[in-house]
Amino acid sequence: MGGFKVTDKALFSVHNLKKHFPVYSGVFRKQSSWIKALDGISFSIQTGEVLGLVGESGSGKSTAARAAIRLIEPTEGEIFFCGENFLQASSQQLQKMRKEIQMVFQDPYSSLNPRKTIMESLGEALRYHKITKNEDERIQVILKTLDLVGLPEDSLYRYPHEFSGGQQQRLCIGRAIALRPKLIICDEAVSALDVSVQAQILNLLKDLKEELQLSYLFISHDLSVVRYICDRILVMKEGIIVESAESKELFNNPQHSYTKELMSASPIEHPRDRSKIKI
Repeated sequence: MGGFKVTDKALFSVHNLKKHFPVYSGVFRKQSSWIKALDGISFSIQTGEVLGLVGESGSGKSTAARAAIRLIEPTEGEIFFCGENFLQASSQQLQKMRKEIQMVFQDPYSSLNPRKTIMESLGEALRYHKITKNEDERIQVILKTLDLVGLPEDSLYRYPHEFSGGQQQRLCIGRAIALRPKLIICDEAVSALDVSVQAQILNLLKDLKEELQLSYLFISHDLSVVRYICDRILVMKEGIIVESAESKELFNNPQHSYTKELMSASPIEHPRDRSKIKI
């Protein structure tokens, strides 16, 4: 890999990240070409920052997140977390990093094991990473976590199907923060929820950010959502980042034509505001 060096105190840095998927064709399934899902993206997340990643479906947002934390192995690039090379980490170092980087997915129900109680789902990672010494200590940590995400204590021995979609997502957020991570990746974390519930979850994420000193990589196709929660926004199209700016600056003065197209396609508060966006 190249000579990219961390020049600032970024919590998480990605440089020239690429992910190419092979395409097979013919009777003998020979590789004929590549799909460049990511074609050399670079970004960094500062401590306490909420970085938004927006773009239409298929633009490479989720692939970028998964490749950045090695849920899928990148084809090329450099990744640094807390100054350490994420791609060259030993298994022991990687286990520690996994604890400090958590992910909240789009569909909360499929993220929770339907056969396990909330106690088992939230306690599994605590036991694996040896954060708690015994079951009593584990219960106390989970009860505190449930309180942080706004769920009652009697949730402990209930199953996922007994909760609403919003409550299930609160549980998924609780499972993430129970490990006290430094970075949480939210992959379309509110897109499967009703609008009123979306607002509640966004407010919860903002409150947890302040209380637990969290940083977020927030992935969404909804511009109104990222405008509300993000400090800085990256716009992705066809595997590359076409624009990067502070949230206020991006919405007041979008530069790239694709960004303007996204804004013109999103719902507006009043029809007269549409004239402000020129494609």
